[in-house]
Amino acid sequence: MQFVTVRDLRGKSSTVWKKLQTERQMIITSNGKPIAVLSAVSETNLEETLMAIRRSVAVVPVNSMQDQSVRSGLDKLPLKEINEAIATVRRGNKA
Repeated sequence: MQFVTVRDLRGKSSTVWKKLQTERQMIITSNGKPIAVLSAVSETNLEETLMAIRRSVAVVPVNSMQDQSVRSGLDKLPLKEINEAIATVRRGNKA
């Protein structure tokens, strides 16, 4: 995957756009650190591409929460305790 600096994106944008057609995806960097992903799309796949990006972005915090629950031992809670905790929260939200 090709890396492109913010400076190159600003100063050589036509070259970046041309490369994007063959590379399909590029990583934009600022001060040597990745800050964005540039992805080629078309009118026919725009919605599908956006949906895929949204799904993948949502997976990151879910994985983080799952890892945190494993580290704290919450992954071993019995289903009864989980349902009781959910019911307690729901009662509090209704009040």
